[in-house]
Amino acid sequence: MYKIVLIGAGSTQFGLGTVGDIFKSKILEGSTITLHDINPEALKNSKDIADKYKNELNVNCNIEATTNLQEALKNANFCIISIEVGDRFKLWEEDWKIPIEHGSKQVMAENGGPGGLFHSLRIAPEIVKICDEISKICPDAFVFNYSNPMQRVCHAVTTKHPDLKFTGLCHEIASMERQLPTLMETDYSNIEIKAGGLNHFSILVDVKYKDSQKDGYPVIRKKFKDYYSKLINEHEGFSSDPGAERGLFFELYKMYGYLPITTDSHLGEYIQWAHCVVDQEAINDFYNNYKKKCLSFYDNVSYSTFFDKKNNEMNERIIPIIEAIIEDSNVEEEAVNVPNKNFIEHVPNNIVVEVPGILNKHGVSGIRLENYPSTFGTLLNNQAGTIELTTDAVLNKSKQSAYLALLADPVVDNSIEAQKLLDAMIDHQDKYLGYLK
Repeated sequence: MYKIVLIGAGSTQFGLGTVGDIFKSKILEGSTITLHDINPEALKNSKDIADKYKNELNVNCNIEATTNLQEALKNANFCIISIEVGDRFKLWEEDWKIPIEHGSKQVMAENGGPGGLFHSLRIAPEIVKICDEISKICPDAFVFNYSNPMQRVCHAVTTKHPDLKFTGLCHEIASMERQLPTLMETDYSNIEIKAGGLNHFSILVDVKYKDSQKDGYPVIRKKFKDYYSKLINEHEGFSSDPGAERGLFFELYKMYGYLPITTDSHLGEYIQWAHCVVDQEAINDFYNNYKKKCLSFYDNVSYSTFFDKKNNEMNERIIPIIEAIIEDSNVEEEAVNVPNKNFIEHVPNNIVVEVPGILNKHGVSGIRLENYPSTFGTLLNNQAGTIELTTDAVLNKSKQSAYLALLADPVVDNSIEAQKLLDAMIDHQDKYLGYLK
């Protein structure tokens, strides 16, 4: 049968959620699940819980756990990466606040802007090392990455290992499944969408009713203002303020005429004028509630929710994707992160874009988005140089490339402060960025 390796399995939410999905899969019966993490205590916790529910549910599979990556990767068919480096929120706040002290007007700091650079410089080297081992030990495995910053991590890996079957996945596209049925007054199964751009910086390009093939945008435009001004982000429970965290969202829709996939906390990381239209208090509220939820997750979670076989809904997208590859299904997945091959005309072909994809025995293939708006494409293209220079900094351990990545970023407007910021961050996060000295 198949061997599925979960790298970062000590994260209970990711590791056990994915194990629970495997337990529900008929196609993956008899498979081996290998849990890997560098934290032995967290890994043992995940293994013990997985074993408990395997026995209770009488699931036909093998569960292994090891801190040795090379051992974990032997004979792997599928590798799923979801890791973070260091204290996530402590470092995130440094990525956010220290650049502001140097004059940056960045919004959030996870994926784009100066904060996105420093996050990338910490985590991308580790994921590249993981993929170095995959390319040696199980080069034919299908590899999926959930770690942010998605575009920069994926670009670094696909630049060094262009032949690896490597795909980035993100949950953000699920916002369409939650929002469009209400807007279009039909079940999501009757809605056909095409969305794309860069991860956390994408738009709904086309939307149709499947039964009539009528364009859904006229209905969206009619209801847009009323619906989104009242929308509460109830799914995540992060904000109780209707319309909060959508100042930039509204502005982009007004200027470009397309529905953004996500909200200001992510969108604002990529746009130099975002700070003047976002509701910063709402973004701070989102971050504080998100941090609280994540840090209390292990206190409040009922692990049984991951293993409820009566509920066929998957915790993650990855297992249905693996099933489609095994069965050579040729089905469409709404959002995958892969190197651009003219999928979006206005973006260089080496940049990793988020587009729909086809799943079959060959893995994941992107789908071209015809008539992608060149106006929004210019915003995407503004990120290309920063992404490429970040990769050069990671692969060649180049401080100069890291500095040039800052200068290429639309959010950065002061070269002297950028140099001071880079020096300050390398000193402050020496444990992770010392390789750039």
